[in-house]
Amino acid sequence: MISTQAWVLHPAASPGEPAQLVQEEFRFAPPEPDEALVRPLYGCWEGNMSHALRRSPLDLCVARDESSIVLGNAGVVEVVQAETTSGLRPGDRCLVFCNGEPDAHGYPRRIYGYDARRTIGVLARQTKLKNRQLIKLPADSSISLEQWAGFSLRYVTAWANWRVALGCWRAQMDDSPAAQAAVLSWGGGVGLAELTLARLAGHPAGMVASRPSRLALIERHGITPIDRSAFSEASFEADFLREVQRLTDGQGAAIFVDNIGAHYRSTLKALARQGVLATSGWKHGLTFPVVRASECIDRHIHVYTHYARRDEGEAAVAFADVHGWAPPKPQQVWAWDDIPQLAEAYAAGDIDDYFPVYSINRP
Repeated sequence: MISTQAWVLHPAASPGEPAQLVQEEFRFAPPEPDEALVRPLYGCWEGNMSHALRRSPLDLCVARDESSIVLGNAGVVEVVQAETTSGLRPGDRCLVFCNGEPDAHGYPRRIYGYDARRTIGVLARQTKLKNRQLIKLPADSSISLEQWAGFSLRYVTAWANWRVALGCWRAQMDDSPAAQAAVLSWGGGVGLAELTLARLAGHPAGMVASRPSRLALIERHGITPIDRSAFSEASFEADFLREVQRLTDGQGAAIFVDNIGAHYRSTLKALARQGVLATSGWKHGLTFPVVRASECIDRHIHVYTHYARRDEGEAAVAFADVHGWAPPKPQQVWAWDDIPQLAEAYAAGDIDDYFPVYSINRP
């Protein structure tokens, strides 16, 4: 057995009790031939990790029937040991590709380091992954390892979601130039990544946020910032839709990326005819009512995706290396011992950074 230090999630002592991360010794069996032993370098705190600590919408210990779970499905690792036939060598730096259980077409059913059983996330000093869950990073890349850690889940998710959303829009609007079709998003790291792709494809783009630091970041990426703090609480939807109409010359959003869910009805109203609603996750609310007749008449397409296929992950990494498509360099990297404080700050909404990176084993 291999022994390592890890931040571990245990079953609730009583129903509904939130989880706490406990730093302790964690033991696991040596890698199988299709697995590699790795040393995590950096991770990125993801929304699904906060879901796990809230035990909502899924109590992972119950769902996985495991008494000790190590979270963490986004990051960069260094290979310690791998079969020579895998194409991996000791010292290789790799992106964590968190497709835990792919279906027959390669799309994920469950996610490594989250709901995929018997997976050991990167909140450990050592862990193991399937060889197919490691994408070798380009040598001498201008993108730092800390940036690649933020890229790991959010940017790969954005790449896969944008590929489908754009294809759906073009299926109905192949005669419409991108320059006249705005793409909008509520705040978030996936949204920022997706809108950057939209800009590179020629679409005007706008993103909703309220914190000055985030609004400034959005503008630096060539995206129009939409300051939601300027909207009145009493007339939020009307103010929001008025701003959407102004930014889109009265057309509405050709594609609207909504991974937040707090204003789903407003998102639908902000869509143009033949518009696409693109979702690859959620933060608020799991179930929303839809007036099917209205959506049919407006020819709206609803796109729902879940992370990515291996070839999409590889394409995203290759594109990023050539075009510098990556998260900004983090202003703060959280230390290993401060990970519980990171979890608390993220849950409380006290972190400005869309990509909160933490250190596990510094290179």
